[in-house]
Amino acid sequence: MERKENVLRAFWRDTYRSKSPIPYILSAQVLLFVLIHFFDLLKEVNLIQMPLYDYALDYLRLPLSPERFLTQPWSLITYSFLYTGLFHLLFDCLWLYWIGNTFLNFLNKRQFLFVYISSILTGGILYVLLGFIPILHQSFQTSFSSSAFAIGALVASIATLVPQMHIRLFLFGNVQLKTIAIVYTALQLVFIALVNKAGAVTFLIMVFGGILFTYALQRGNDWSLLFKKTKPSKLKVVHRNNNLTGSALKYKHQSDLPNQDEIDYILDKISVSGYDSLTSYEKETLFRVGDDYDEEEEEYE
Repeated sequence: MERKENVLRAFWRDTYRSKSPIPYILSAQVLLFVLIHFFDLLKEVNLIQMPLYDYALDYLRLPLSPERFLTQPWSLITYSFLYTGLFHLLFDCLWLYWIGNTFLNFLNKRQFLFVYISSILTGGILYVLLGFIPILHQSFQTSFSSSAFAIGALVASIATLVPQMHIRLFLFGNVQLKTIAIVYTALQLVFIALVNKAGAVTFLIMVFGGILFTYALQRGNDWSLLFKKTKPSKLKVVHRNNNLTGSALKYKHQSDLPNQDEIDYILDKISVSGYDSLTSYEKETLFRVGDDYDEEEEEYE
Protein backbone atom coordinates (compact mmCIF):
# COMPACT_ATOMS: atom_id res chain seq x y z
CA MET A 1 0.00 0.00 0.00
CA GLU A 2 2.81 2.37 0.89
CA ARG A 3 4.48 1.71 -2.45
CA LYS A 4 1.26 2.51 -4.32
CA GLU A 5 0.86 5.71 -2.35
CA ASN A 6 4.40 6.71 -3.24
CA VAL A 7 3.71 6.05 -6.91
CA LEU A 8 0.55 8.14 -6.81
CA ARG A 9 2.32 10.92 -4.95
CA ALA A 10 5.14 10.91 -7.49
CA PHE A 11 2.64 10.93 -10.36
CA TRP A 12 0.81 13.90 -8.86
CA ARG A 13 4.06 15.77 -8.23
CA ASP A 14 5.52 15.13 -11.67
CA THR A 15 2.26 15.77 -13.52
CA TYR A 16 0.19 18.44 -11.82
CA ARG A 17 2.78 20.27 -9.73
CA SER A 18 4.99 20.97 -12.69
CA LYS A 19 4.98 24.37 -14.39
CA SER A 20 3.54 22.93 -17.59
CA PRO A 21 -0.13 23.72 -18.34
CA ILE A 22 -0.42 20.72 -20.68
CA PRO A 23 -1.56 18.14 -18.04
CA TYR A 24 -4.40 20.45 -16.97
CA ILE A 25 -5.58 20.93 -20.55
CA LEU A 26 -5.50 17.20 -21.26
CA SER A 27 -7.31 16.43 -18.00
CA ALA A 28 -10.09 18.89 -18.85
CA GLN A 29 -10.58 17.30 -22.26
CA VAL A 30 -10.68 13.76 -20.86
CA LEU A 31 -13.01 14.64 -17.98
CA LEU A 32 -15.47 16.39 -20.28
CA PHE A 33 -15.38 13.40 -22.65
CA VAL A 34 -16.15 11.03 -19.77
CA LEU A 35 -18.90 13.29 -18.44
CA ILE A 36 -20.88 13.64 -21.67
CA HIS A 37 -20.62 9.92 -22.38
CA PHE A 38 -21.77 9.20 -18.84
CA PHE A 39 -24.88 11.22 -19.71
CA ASP A 40 -25.30 9.07 -22.81
CA LEU A 41 -24.95 5.91 -20.72
CA LEU A 42 -27.64 7.05 -18.30
CA LYS A 43 -30.00 7.56 -21.24
CA GLU A 44 -29.16 4.19 -22.77
CA VAL A 45 -29.97 2.27 -19.57
CA ASN A 46 -33.17 4.32 -19.12
CA LEU A 47 -32.12 5.88 -15.83
CA ILE A 48 -33.00 9.30 -17.22
CA GLN A 49 -35.32 10.36 -20.01
CA MET A 50 -33.71 13.69 -20.86
CA PRO A 51 -31.15 13.51 -23.71
CA LEU A 52 -28.42 15.23 -21.69
CA TYR A 53 -25.76 14.03 -24.12
CA ASP A 54 -27.43 15.80 -27.04
CA TYR A 55 -28.04 18.92 -24.98
CA ALA A 56 -24.37 19.02 -23.95
CA LEU A 57 -23.20 18.79 -27.54
CA ASP A 58 -25.60 21.48 -28.72
CA TYR A 59 -24.63 23.97 -26.04
CA LEU A 60 -20.89 23.26 -25.85
CA ARG A 61 -20.05 23.14 -29.56
CA LEU A 62 -19.19 26.33 -31.40
CA PRO A 63 -22.07 27.15 -33.78
CA LEU A 64 -21.51 28.44 -37.31
CA SER A 65 -24.02 31.18 -36.69
CA PRO A 66 -23.53 34.60 -35.07
CA GLU A 67 -27.17 34.62 -33.92
CA ARG A 68 -26.88 31.21 -32.27
CA PHE A 69 -23.52 32.13 -30.72
CA LEU A 70 -25.07 35.10 -28.91
CA THR A 71 -27.28 32.64 -27.00
CA GLN A 72 -24.31 30.50 -25.91
CA PRO A 73 -21.16 32.67 -25.72
CA TRP A 74 -19.46 30.15 -23.42
CA SER A 75 -19.01 27.88 -26.42
CA LEU A 76 -16.08 30.12 -27.44
CA ILE A 77 -14.15 28.30 -24.69
CA THR A 78 -15.88 24.94 -24.31
CA TYR A 79 -15.61 23.89 -27.97
CA SER A 80 -11.86 23.38 -27.66
CA PHE A 81 -12.31 20.82 -24.85
CA LEU A 82 -15.20 18.91 -26.40
CA TYR A 83 -14.67 15.54 -28.11
CA THR A 84 -17.20 12.90 -29.09
CA GLY A 85 -14.90 10.23 -30.57
CA LEU A 86 -12.36 8.31 -28.52
CA PHE A 87 -9.74 8.04 -31.27
CA HIS A 88 -10.08 11.71 -32.11
CA LEU A 89 -9.51 12.55 -28.45
CA LEU A 90 -6.47 10.26 -28.19
CA PHE A 91 -4.98 11.61 -31.41
CA ASP A 92 -5.27 15.24 -30.35
CA CYS A 93 -4.10 14.53 -26.80
CA LEU A 94 -0.97 12.81 -28.07
CA TRP A 95 -0.24 15.65 -30.48
CA LEU A 96 -0.79 18.30 -27.83
CA TYR A 97 1.41 16.43 -25.33
CA TRP A 98 4.24 15.89 -27.81
CA ILE A 99 4.23 19.19 -29.67
CA GLY A 100 3.42 21.13 -26.50
CA ASN A 101 6.41 19.76 -24.62
CA THR A 102 8.62 20.37 -27.65
CA PHE A 103 7.38 23.96 -27.69
CA LEU A 104 8.17 24.36 -23.97
CA ASN A 105 11.69 23.02 -24.50
CA PHE A 106 12.46 26.14 -26.55
CA LEU A 107 10.02 28.78 -25.33
CA ASN A 108 8.35 29.56 -22.02
CA LYS A 109 4.93 28.86 -20.52
CA ARG A 110 3.64 32.38 -21.16
CA GLN A 111 4.39 32.07 -24.86
CA PHE A 112 2.77 28.62 -24.98
CA LEU A 113 -0.39 29.90 -23.31
CA PHE A 114 -0.51 32.91 -25.62
CA VAL A 115 -0.40 30.77 -28.76
CA TYR A 116 -2.84 28.22 -27.33
CA ILE A 117 -5.42 30.60 -25.87
CA SER A 118 -5.24 33.22 -28.62
CA SER A 119 -5.72 30.50 -31.25
CA ILE A 120 -8.80 29.20 -29.44
CA LEU A 121 -10.36 32.65 -29.02
CA THR A 122 -9.33 34.13 -32.37
CA GLY A 123 -10.16 30.94 -34.23
CA GLY A 124 -13.52 30.68 -32.51
CA ILE A 125 -14.49 34.28 -33.31
CA LEU A 126 -13.37 33.89 -36.91
CA TYR A 127 -15.32 30.65 -37.25
CA VAL A 128 -18.50 32.32 -36.00
CA LEU A 129 -18.02 35.28 -38.37
CA LEU A 130 -17.63 32.89 -41.29
CA GLY A 131 -21.26 32.02 -40.64
CA PHE A 132 -22.15 35.11 -42.65
CA ILE A 133 -20.87 33.33 -45.79
CA PRO A 134 -23.72 31.06 -47.06
CA ILE A 135 -21.52 28.71 -49.09
CA LEU A 136 -19.67 27.62 -45.93
CA HIS A 137 -22.93 26.27 -44.50
CA GLN A 138 -22.94 23.57 -47.18
CA SER A 139 -21.07 21.09 -45.01
CA PHE A 140 -21.81 17.88 -43.15
CA GLN A 141 -21.29 19.72 -39.85
CA THR A 142 -22.09 23.35 -39.09
CA SER A 143 -20.68 23.38 -35.56
CA PHE A 144 -17.12 22.83 -34.40
CA SER A 145 -15.43 21.10 -31.49
CA SER A 146 -11.86 19.99 -30.59
CA SER A 147 -8.62 21.91 -30.10
CA ALA A 148 -7.47 21.58 -33.72
CA PHE A 149 -7.08 25.37 -34.13
CA ALA A 150 -4.72 25.61 -31.15
CA ILE A 151 -2.72 22.49 -32.01
CA GLY A 152 -2.29 23.64 -35.61
CA ALA A 153 -0.93 26.99 -34.42
CA LEU A 154 1.49 25.31 -31.98
CA VAL A 155 2.77 22.89 -34.63
CA ALA A 156 3.33 25.70 -37.12
CA SER A 157 4.99 27.92 -34.53
CA ILE A 158 7.59 25.46 -33.27
CA ALA A 159 8.27 24.09 -36.77
CA THR A 160 9.04 27.65 -37.89
CA LEU A 161 11.39 28.15 -34.93
CA VAL A 162 13.44 24.96 -35.38
CA PRO A 163 12.53 23.52 -38.81
CA GLN A 164 15.75 21.50 -39.08
CA MET A 165 15.18 19.65 -35.80
CA HIS A 166 15.13 15.89 -36.42
CA ILE A 167 12.54 13.58 -34.88
CA ARG A 168 13.02 9.81 -34.96
CA LEU A 169 9.83 8.14 -36.18
CA PHE A 170 9.09 4.44 -36.21
CA LEU A 171 9.58 2.95 -39.72
CA PHE A 172 10.63 6.35 -41.10
CA GLY A 173 13.83 7.09 -39.21
CA ASN A 174 14.89 10.71 -38.67
CA VAL A 175 12.41 13.21 -40.07
CA GLN A 176 12.71 16.98 -39.96
CA LEU A 177 10.16 18.78 -37.83
CA LYS A 178 9.09 21.01 -40.70
CA THR A 179 8.24 17.91 -42.77
CA ILE A 180 6.12 16.53 -39.94
CA ALA A 181 4.37 19.89 -39.61
CA ILE A 182 3.59 20.06 -43.33
CA VAL A 183 2.18 16.52 -43.39
CA TYR A 184 0.14 17.08 -40.22
CA THR A 185 -1.29 20.37 -41.50
CA ALA A 186 -2.20 18.90 -44.89
CA LEU A 187 -3.94 15.84 -43.39
CA GLN A 188 -5.83 17.87 -40.80
CA LEU A 189 -6.90 20.38 -43.44
CA VAL A 190 -8.28 17.63 -45.68
CA PHE A 191 -10.09 15.79 -42.87
CA ILE A 192 -11.68 18.97 -41.50
CA ALA A 193 -12.65 20.23 -44.97
CA LEU A 194 -14.54 16.99 -45.68
CA VAL A 195 -17.04 17.71 -42.91
CA ASN A 196 -16.70 21.43 -42.14
CA LYS A 197 -15.55 23.96 -44.72
CA ALA A 198 -15.57 26.90 -42.33
CA GLY A 199 -13.53 24.88 -39.85
CA ALA A 200 -10.93 24.13 -42.54
CA VAL A 201 -10.60 27.82 -43.47
CA THR A 202 -10.22 28.78 -39.81
CA PHE A 203 -7.67 26.02 -39.19
CA LEU A 204 -5.50 27.22 -42.08
CA ILE A 205 -5.60 30.82 -40.83
CA MET A 206 -4.58 29.70 -37.32
CA VAL A 207 -1.62 27.82 -38.82
CA PHE A 208 -0.45 31.04 -40.46
CA GLY A 209 -1.02 32.80 -37.14
CA GLY A 210 1.41 30.40 -35.44
CA ILE A 211 4.00 31.08 -38.14
CA LEU A 212 3.59 34.85 -37.74
CA PHE A 213 4.04 34.57 -33.97
CA THR A 214 7.45 32.93 -34.41
CA TYR A 215 8.54 35.35 -37.11
CA ALA A 216 7.65 38.25 -34.82
CA LEU A 217 9.48 36.60 -31.92
CA GLN A 218 12.61 36.14 -34.00
CA ARG A 219 12.57 39.86 -34.72
CA GLY A 220 12.27 40.77 -31.05
CA ASN A 221 8.48 41.26 -30.86
CA ASP A 222 7.08 38.92 -28.23
CA TRP A 223 3.30 39.10 -28.55
CA SER A 224 2.89 37.04 -25.38
CA LEU A 225 3.99 40.05 -23.32
CA LEU A 226 0.33 41.06 -23.55
CA PHE A 227 -0.28 38.34 -20.96
CA LYS A 228 1.96 40.08 -18.41
CA LYS A 229 0.17 41.70 -15.49
CA THR A 230 2.53 44.67 -15.36
CA LYS A 231 3.39 46.91 -18.25
CA PRO A 232 6.52 45.49 -19.91
CA SER A 233 9.57 47.70 -19.93
CA LYS A 234 11.95 48.02 -22.83
CA LEU A 235 14.03 44.94 -23.46
CA LYS A 236 17.56 45.21 -22.15
CA VAL A 237 20.15 42.92 -23.66
CA VAL A 238 22.56 41.57 -21.07
CA HIS A 239 25.84 40.21 -22.41
CA ARG A 240 27.34 37.37 -20.47
CA ASN A 241 30.76 35.83 -20.78
CA ASN A 242 30.22 32.12 -20.25
CA ASN A 243 33.09 29.66 -20.35
CA LEU A 244 31.79 26.93 -22.64
CA THR A 245 33.22 23.49 -22.75
CA GLY A 246 33.05 21.91 -26.16
CA SER A 247 32.19 24.16 -29.08
CA ALA A 248 32.13 27.89 -28.35
CA LEU A 249 29.36 29.92 -29.91
CA LYS A 250 31.49 32.56 -31.59
CA TYR A 251 31.29 33.94 -35.09
CA LYS A 252 33.54 36.37 -36.84
CA HIS A 253 30.82 37.52 -39.21
CA GLN A 254 27.04 37.86 -38.88
CA SER A 255 26.53 35.73 -41.98
CA ASP A 256 28.42 32.71 -40.62
CA LEU A 257 26.24 29.64 -40.27
CA PRO A 258 26.20 27.76 -36.93
CA ASN A 259 27.38 24.18 -37.26
CA GLN A 260 25.55 21.14 -35.94
CA ASP A 261 27.76 20.84 -32.83
CA GLU A 262 26.83 24.36 -31.78
CA ILE A 263 23.14 23.71 -32.38
CA ASP A 264 23.34 20.48 -30.37
CA TYR A 265 25.06 22.36 -27.54
CA ILE A 266 22.20 24.87 -27.38
CA LEU A 267 19.55 22.12 -27.46
CA ASP A 268 21.32 20.20 -24.70
CA LYS A 269 21.53 23.34 -22.58
CA ILE A 270 17.80 23.96 -23.04
CA SER A 271 16.93 20.38 -22.08
CA VAL A 272 18.98 20.68 -18.86
CA SER A 273 18.39 24.27 -17.72
CA GLY A 274 15.51 25.55 -19.85
CA TYR A 275 15.28 28.22 -22.53
CA ASP A 276 15.77 31.10 -20.09
CA SER A 277 19.25 29.84 -19.23
CA LEU A 278 20.51 30.75 -22.72
CA THR A 279 22.56 33.85 -23.23
CA SER A 280 21.24 36.55 -25.54
CA TYR A 281 23.76 35.47 -28.18
CA GLU A 282 22.65 31.83 -27.96
CA LYS A 283 19.00 32.86 -28.33
CA GLU A 284 19.88 34.95 -31.36
CA THR A 285 21.79 32.02 -32.84
CA LEU A 286 18.81 29.72 -32.32
CA PHE A 287 16.42 32.16 -33.96
CA ARG A 288 18.75 32.60 -36.96
CA VAL A 289 18.98 28.86 -37.57
CA GLY A 290 15.65 28.67 -39.36
CA ASP A 291 16.34 31.55 -41.72
CA ASP A 292 19.92 30.47 -42.40
CA TYR A 293 18.82 26.92 -43.06
CA ASP A 294 16.23 28.01 -45.62
CA GLU A 295 18.82 30.19 -47.40
CA GLU A 296 21.23 27.26 -47.53
CA GLU A 297 18.58 25.06 -49.14
CA GLU A 298 17.82 27.70 -51.78
CA GLU A 299 21.51 27.96 -52.71
CA TYR A 300 21.76 24.21 -52.96
CA GLU A 301 18.78 24.05 -55.31
